[in-house]
Amino acid sequence: MSISKDATSFNYQTRHDVNVLPPELFLSIQRILDAQAAKDEVSFEAASGELDTVTILNSYFPDEASLGQLESVQSGLADKERELQKQIDELQQELRTDQDPNRMQLIQEMISDLLGQISRIREKATESEAVVRSITKEIQVLDLAKKNLILSMTTLKRLQMLVSAFSQLEGQVKSSQYADIAQSLAAVKQICDSFKPYMSVPRISQIRRRVQELQSELKSKIDMEWEKFYAQDPARPVKPSTVAAACQVIDVIGSDIRAQFVDRYVALELKEYRRIFRATDEAGQLDNLSRRFAWFRRLLQTHENETGRVFPAEWRAAWYLVAKFAEITRDDMTVLLSKAGSKLTVKQLLDTLQETLEFENSIRQRYATPFEDILKTTQPAVATRPSRTISSAFEPHMGVFIDAQDKVLSDMLSQYRVLVLPSSTELFYVYAQILDQCATLFTGQPLFDLCNLYKKWLRIYAEDVLVASMKRPSVTSRKSIETRFEPSELRNACKLVNTADYCHATALELEEKIREKINADFKERVSLQEECDIFVGVISSAIQVLVREFEAACDPAFINMSRTAWSTLDLVSGQSGYVDELTKAMEQVVDIIKPLIEQKKYLRNFFDKAASVVFAKFTNALVKSRPLKEIGAEQLLIDLQALKASLLRLPGESLSTTNYTRSVTKNTTRLEALLKVIVTPADPAEGFILNYTLLIGDASFSNFQKILDLKGTPPAEQNDLMDSFLTITSTKTNLESTSFLSSLDMDPGQAASLTSPPSSRVSLLSGGAGEGILAALGSPPLSTPSGSDTPPRTDHTSKFTDFRRFVSFAVRRDSMPPS
Repeated sequence: MSISKDATSFNYQTRHDVNVLPPELFLSIQRILDAQAAKDEVSFEAASGELDTVTILNSYFPDEASLGQLESVQSGLADKERELQKQIDELQQELRTDQDPNRMQLIQEMISDLLGQISRIREKATESEAVVRSITKEIQVLDLAKKNLILSMTTLKRLQMLVSAFSQLEGQVKSSQYADIAQSLAAVKQICDSFKPYMSVPRISQIRRRVQELQSELKSKIDMEWEKFYAQDPARPVKPSTVAAACQVIDVIGSDIRAQFVDRYVALELKEYRRIFRATDEAGQLDNLSRRFAWFRRLLQTHENETGRVFPAEWRAAWYLVAKFAEITRDDMTVLLSKAGSKLTVKQLLDTLQETLEFENSIRQRYATPFEDILKTTQPAVATRPSRTISSAFEPHMGVFIDAQDKVLSDMLSQYRVLVLPSSTELFYVYAQILDQCATLFTGQPLFDLCNLYKKWLRIYAEDVLVASMKRPSVTSRKSIETRFEPSELRNACKLVNTADYCHATALELEEKIREKINADFKERVSLQEECDIFVGVISSAIQVLVREFEAACDPAFINMSRTAWSTLDLVSGQSGYVDELTKAMEQVVDIIKPLIEQKKYLRNFFDKAASVVFAKFTNALVKSRPLKEIGAEQLLIDLQALKASLLRLPGESLSTTNYTRSVTKNTTRLEALLKVIVTPADPAEGFILNYTLLIGDASFSNFQKILDLKGTPPAEQNDLMDSFLTITSTKTNLESTSFLSSLDMDPGQAASLTSPPSSRVSLLSGGAGEGILAALGSPPLSTPSGSDTPPRTDHTSKFTDFRRFVSFAVRRDSMPPS
């Protein structure tokens, strides 16, 4: 146990001083400790482990035959025992050697010597560092002394230069040698700036104060020289070269002094202008604005040829004259325009504004710089208000101009109330002229106000001219009851379509043109979309008028159709007479319309609506003329095919579209399905009902009732047919609960009669009764399973419909008289 404690103590110490021991010593100690740990581990395993003798014997003698090798196994085990004993003896000897106390004491002494050596090395290193620091300190002191000596010599030299230059400057100031003063003063100020860190030195501070005093003295002397030069006193003449040199001195003194000098010059130059053109005097009134500009042009000419030559070019003294003149004149114009008030005429406003713009443009050309840039360049760093052009004074009063244009447009449209297309072209021509005129004046609020004025008169034009011209005369005012439609109405509606389309397209162009010209702040607020929508509405209304007249032309033929007794026909002949009459009426209307409407898209829209009206009125007449019977329905099938052919020919090749053909075919197919069911004999009932389910494709009790009513089936037969229909359809789960017949109105009323208001006929175009009838006439679901117009039926709906149909049938049987 003593060896284990020593090893532990050594381990602890080596963990703290491992970095200061020799590597060889550390490795030797580690080997000793590893060996001891291995022996302890073996001893622990031998003491705690259990020997499994059975397993060992089984490994040597796995079967009975292996017992014959017993002697050889014993011999091998004896050899291994001897070898292990030998190893144990060697290990015990090595352990006794490692546990020698004298050796461990030697190791501890070696470690103590090493730690002492390390301590002595550290002390000597500290002493060496102190010696080096003492040596370098003297060198640093020498370097600093050298640096200060050089700086002192340089400063002394600059100070000598400053004193010399200052003495020279004082002599030049006394003799007013401005050309030399400018150079000397610049040098003195530059040297003084380098002495700013030494302002606490009395001599330097004294020189700086004296320089400031000399600058003030120079400013006073230059002011006196300038007054003499400006006064042009022959007794005390001052050469321009002297003033020019003095200006160079002012540049050296500072920009603030230069600004004061220029402002003083500008004030002197415009002093006479303020006196002559007071806003309260006659010369300062609006009518004399041109005199103001003429006076200033003469002033500029004098400045450039005489006084202005003394100023350096980079001063731009003329620009300051322009800016101050613009400020004074703009303030005067603001007062005069406000004072004029309601007395200000548009002519006076535009004349004075035009003179102002011409003056500003002449300044721009004179200095090759925009007028606004001249004002911005000359604006003081700390300005009380932003610089603005003279013309800006007129902008708040441009309402006079806008009101005048309002009156111009009002007078113009009052002359064109009855002229549609000429008035629209004239309107937009005037719009373009006014826009160009206003954009040359202002592109801000006045132009935006003009845009609002345009919007106002576009609405007035659409409502008071275009819409008003569509007011149709009453039916009693028509020339002949035979024609049924008024050709002049058609021509007027076509003209309205063309005019509204022109106005719509031109209004969009006008909006874009205004956006191009107006300021960026107003671009997003410019919109004529509402007015364009009004013109689109006018086009729609005009097309409705065309459809209304087309419907009126077709009315006589459909009246004849509805009055025909189809149930009395004995045989089927060619197409009926009303078909020829209908075809002729349609072609008469189309022949008038097609050459007059310029845009094909509106013609196509008209043909779509016209075809819808024809099918709606055909369906109404068919329902009104029931019962049809089989022969009558067969005749109507022939008529329907002839009508389809006429409708497909109606637009012509250039105007016919796939959608139009598809719509006509779809409506025809629906009516054919209806008529084919009626043509089918009711006996046998199973065949009739089966044909119904194939062509109509629903199991609706009420729809089947409509077929029987149209067919003219007697009430007694209807009961048996309904019983059979209920029995057969109850087994066909693939049938829909509704079809195109579900919305078929069996009492269409008088929606298509001549005595009804025109709006009732037009209502067909916007979802009225006629359109509802058309929606009912659909192709059978079985023929077009992928495009059925009715939603798929669920099991829940089917059960509910069957129950409701059964109850309806029972009530109907109870209410009918016995046969």
